[in-house]
Amino acid sequence: MGELWTDTYKFKTWLQVELAVCEAQAELGAIPEAAVEEIKAKANFDPKRVLEIETQVRHDMIAFLTNVNEYVGDAGRYIHLGLTSSDVLDTALALQLVASLDIILERLEQLCQAIRYQAQQHRHTVMIGRSHGIHAEPITFGFKLAGWLAEVCRNRDRLVHLRSEIAVGKISGAVGTYANIDPRVEAIAAQKLGLQPDNASTQIISRDRHANYVQKLALLGASIERFALEIRNLQKTDLLEVEEFFAKGQKGSSAMPHKRNPIRSERLTGIARILRSHAIAALENVALWHERDISHSSVERVILPDVCILTHFMLVEISDLVKKLLVYPENMKRNMNVYGGVVFSQRVLLALVEKGMSREDAYGIVQSCAHQAWNQANGNFQDLIAKDSRVTSQLSSEELEACFDPRHHLKHLDEVYQRLGI
Repeated sequence: MGELWTDTYKFKTWLQVELAVCEAQAELGAIPEAAVEEIKAKANFDPKRVLEIETQVRHDMIAFLTNVNEYVGDAGRYIHLGLTSSDVLDTALALQLVASLDIILERLEQLCQAIRYQAQQHRHTVMIGRSHGIHAEPITFGFKLAGWLAEVCRNRDRLVHLRSEIAVGKISGAVGTYANIDPRVEAIAAQKLGLQPDNASTQIISRDRHANYVQKLALLGASIERFALEIRNLQKTDLLEVEEFFAKGQKGSSAMPHKRNPIRSERLTGIARILRSHAIAALENVALWHERDISHSSVERVILPDVCILTHFMLVEISDLVKKLLVYPENMKRNMNVYGGVVFSQRVLLALVEKGMSREDAYGIVQSCAHQAWNQANGNFQDLIAKDSRVTSQLSSEELEACFDPRHHLKHLDEVYQRLGI
């Protein structure tokens, strides 16, 4: 990924665009075919030389063209004919963004596979579901991962659509009116480059496309952050339901030898913040003066390489993290059963209502026993509810025992798995 954002690769895409335009011009008879063949045979660049020239002319495209013409010679007069700098810059940028997105999509598929595998492995690994950070009702770890998979699939679909939206070039000249370039040149050159012509460019491709690109990657980063945050929470010492793989020889603290910290998840959380900040900058790039200014340019030189490289890194990290994740089913079972099955309170409530008790009365009885168990060091909700005559007068011991069976909460999870093809 990093290679796609080097000066060498950037200049390579610039040259691709210039050659595609020359070929299109020749096909339409605007320039000699022999000149195009000579240009294609000789055209080259030296990144160091381009930067050297730029220090003098203070213009990156002129510096590039000057260097290319040092290789081509007289036929170089047909290069950049009728174009403005942004024709090349924006079209070449589209090539970089598409190439970056292709790598990201490939890595995203690897994340899908890693999550899918763990979801299959832990389809029946029962754990407690939490809301507001508080124990709620039983789920399975596989079900939690199924939610992750669904979110990753949505991100993938967004990026597939994004690819077509960003794969757009413009060869329309200064202010985009085609005054000195035939629109057919744009169509032919774009096709050669695997792009679509922008349907209404100014001197640049409007930056709403690029803002959407950055926002979609920031959204993917937010999803990865959600997964990382969940891992961090579940790795807390008092829970320890999952844990990042801790390599042999790895150390967690310079002071405390016992520490095994979720450093990769924390790193991912931090990087997601950077992506979000870049989304703001990309949105601010949309509003430019009239047909163009270059206030967006300096911003993009920072944020576009950043978002692509960081997103790629995040995908590599989270995929490996999920693949090697340590899962502790016994700890999940232990945590779920604290306070004697208090998390099954709704089942007892509904059972009492089904027997004819008012919901208000049933709620009061169940809540009283639940809070009493919750406020004791070794509180046991099931014992308390089984000793309450108001409950036992309505429910048999078998009916009451059935309320504490976690399988009731899992009976429809197969439908979720079927939707995701797991």
